[in-house]
Amino acid sequence: MIGGHDSGMVNRLAAETSPYLLQHKDNPVEWWPWSEEALATAKAQDKPILLSVGYAACHWCHVMAHESFEDVATADLMNEHFVCIKVDREERPDIDALYMDAVQAMTGQGGWPMTVFLTPDGEPFYGGTYFPPADRHGLPAFAKLLAAIADTWANRRDEVTRQSKRLSEYVGTAVRIAISDEPITARFLDSAAEELGRSFDPLHGGFSGAPKFPQPMLVDLCARLSARGHTELDAMSSQTLDPMAAGGMFDQLGGGFHRYSVDRSWTVPHFEKMLYDNAQLIRTYARSWQRTRAERHRAVALATGEWMLAEMQDAEGGFYSSLDADSEGAEGRYYVWDLDEATTLLGELSEVAIGRWGFSVEGNFEGANIPVLASDEGDPDSVEKAAAALLAARARRARPNTDTKVLAAWNGLAGAGLAEAGWILDRPDWIAAAAQAVSFVFERMRPGGRLMRSFGRDANGSERVGPPGFCDDYASLLEGSLSLFEATGDISWLRRARWTADAAIELFWDSDEGGFFATGADQEQLIVRKKELIDNAVPAANSVMALELQRLASFTGDDSYEARAVQTIRLVLSTVERAPLAFGNLLAAIDYYTSDPKEIVIVAADDAGEVLDAVRTAYLPNRVIVQVDRERVGGLQEEIPLVHGRSTIGNATTVYVCKRGVCDLPVTGSVAVAERLKAG
Repeated sequence: MIGGHDSGMVNRLAAETSPYLLQHKDNPVEWWPWSEEALATAKAQDKPILLSVGYAACHWCHVMAHESFEDVATADLMNEHFVCIKVDREERPDIDALYMDAVQAMTGQGGWPMTVFLTPDGEPFYGGTYFPPADRHGLPAFAKLLAAIADTWANRRDEVTRQSKRLSEYVGTAVRIAISDEPITARFLDSAAEELGRSFDPLHGGFSGAPKFPQPMLVDLCARLSARGHTELDAMSSQTLDPMAAGGMFDQLGGGFHRYSVDRSWTVPHFEKMLYDNAQLIRTYARSWQRTRAERHRAVALATGEWMLAEMQDAEGGFYSSLDADSEGAEGRYYVWDLDEATTLLGELSEVAIGRWGFSVEGNFEGANIPVLASDEGDPDSVEKAAAALLAARARRARPNTDTKVLAAWNGLAGAGLAEAGWILDRPDWIAAAAQAVSFVFERMRPGGRLMRSFGRDANGSERVGPPGFCDDYASLLEGSLSLFEATGDISWLRRARWTADAAIELFWDSDEGGFFATGADQEQLIVRKKELIDNAVPAANSVMALELQRLASFTGDDSYEARAVQTIRLVLSTVERAPLAFGNLLAAIDYYTSDPKEIVIVAADDAGEVLDAVRTAYLPNRVIVQVDRERVGGLQEEIPLVHGRSTIGNATTVYVCKRGVCDLPVTGSVAVAERLKAG
């Protein structure tokens, strides 16, 4: 045993690379990471497993750690009666998803920290989320719960066995979905449009009450469906993006979005900043500028991109996972301002700050001020000076901790977001950063040709990768690679996309029912092999594959990719009809399938600049773009059938616009290109 209560002793988590797990290495709890050895120990000692799942930016995870896991008396109870396993949900989404299903079945809700009690065989029999140190709000004290579970295990084992079997059967049944043989038509999109209208908050935007999450997939879906004729959804996009960017959920001074708003008006955020939120939102705001030319949306995208590159990217190219909500022992302390503090700091610029960011004596958050966009008027130079002064002062505060692990899935998502937003907004530095991030995953996280989930450094600074990547890692890497191919025209990105898709099919494809399992055929098999189907804070692996495999088929002419995409859509078609707002990205795949995506081939000559501007500023939700220099067309025809026979007209950059292989006459010149792209 590594753990112990003596000063200076650490537990087994000291050998891990996850910052979340390393936060618990000094706990008196004798934590194990999830491993065969931990499960074998539980069996050998005939002890139940206490599984605790959380993540580094989770506020209530920190609270429970301070209250219970750092308390010696509580740790003694845990060590005596349980084999205690700590899991970073971001490293092991398979474990998190499986046992979250069980907790939700038991309690009707879920969240983090997640606390689940398992048999030594890994079957859940009791669980919940946060448990306080004393009885509170209907929740039992954690120590009291530990004693009750230990007593039940010792004296009423039959109850545990019955409950664990019931829960395991329930979780197993929940993953079995009947494949629909209905035609995939636009009626599913029409139903989604109606549900979006019913769910929309006309006062503050968004599609729920408090707490309110950004839901970029649904905002993008509104824009997609508006382009299909559901024009009533057009305003919903802006009426969500505008207040979301004006509230405290957007960091008005430093850029980037917090995770969600605790209120309906987007004013008070839960202060952690997640890479996956910002990776999606930068693209959503850039697309909105492309569609509406709203300068505020462009400014928000630019500020978010600058924050990502400045604060979240490792020197070697990979993007970190998150920033903590807490600093100096308080949530949001880094971001909020006392009025006296701000006015003393700003002097004659105080009135500028008060007018711009709504500072007041009473504040909007526990007596302090979260900056919001109270007014977009005022002298821009003065606003910039005030913001710079506040940021300089903020930089002197204790900064929230950064979760420095690099996740393959989230870096693929960041690569896709930055590449597309960089293309739309003509930011080649963003495209270069996206290429760095996705290259980092391919080059540093693929030992022996098998993609890994996470890259990190242990307490001694040694680099490690693992566990083997899940389907969402491959799916997001496919998306990032295709986005980079469109943004750069570099054929190596299309080759990487094909490798990723082929590897994902080999590892995760369900040859019996269709769709993709979350875990690979070569990975540890838990009590149930799940499929990730619902689009939540991040798009589900199956929805990403359903969209990106169609796009890959458009690029390569390989219809087998589209066939698998269609089977994946059919897997969830009946569920999509019942609950469309849970499938924002999957509905984008249906939109692509039921439309005639534009296949845009740009054969570039020396005058390409203005033509590229015309393409990048056109809102085309269903399209693929191929950029190729006229000298290289001949060498790429086999890999990209779309470029077969393409050439320039004279010495001018020439654009071909096709639909399902049927092409219009080629055009040159930015005006003609813009008109052609607007045509139906």
